[in-house]
Amino acid sequence: MRPEDILPTYDRVAHAFARHRDRTLFERRWLDRMLNHTRPPRRVLDLGCGAGQPIAAYLAERRCKVTGVDGAAAMISLFRENLPEATAVHADMRGLDLGQSFDAILAWNSFFHLAPADQRAMFPVFAAHAAPGAVLMFTAGPRAGEPIGAVQGEPVYHASLAPEDYKALLAEHGFELLRFQPEDPDCKGHTIWMARRRGTA
Repeated sequence: MRPEDILPTYDRVAHAFARHRDRTLFERRWLDRMLNHTRPPRRVLDLGCGAGQPIAAYLAERRCKVTGVDGAAAMISLFRENLPEATAVHADMRGLDLGQSFDAILAWNSFFHLAPADQRAMFPVFAAHAAPGAVLMFTAGPRAGEPIGAVQGEPVYHASLAPEDYKALLAEHGFELLRFQPEDPDCKGHTIWMARRRGTA
């Protein structure tokens, strides 16, 4: 399993993944924290949005204007069906250039499928799409490594940098760290980073 296999894999398993995706919204506390650091009307960029359920749907319910980006065509098709009022963009997040800024950028369980070098290269992309005061939130692993996981019975690549590397990259690209929670027991063990773009909203 290689990083370049991720998008073809999610294309193949999109419908099964969407059917079996946990809908309990165990992520709600962190999503609310992200939103509480922004002011309405909120423009949210959801990178690796998948089928849009339950995260993007929850954000839309909270009156966010959601733009979903996914590199898997089958996933973005499901996203369009599930959230017809949202903006859906079929694109690889690497090198993304939408020409607009957002109040919040979310890369939940997506950014960590990128190779370490591609993760480093994402920080200028985050910065380019973050309005002053915008919140960036992403999940990663608790330590540096390249483990192999599984989705719908197929292997999938993951990678994480060391926490000190993420901290340095955030600072270098104009973000102030708000919270870092490794392996949050109240969020099914997810490791979450939340930062704010410097500047006044």
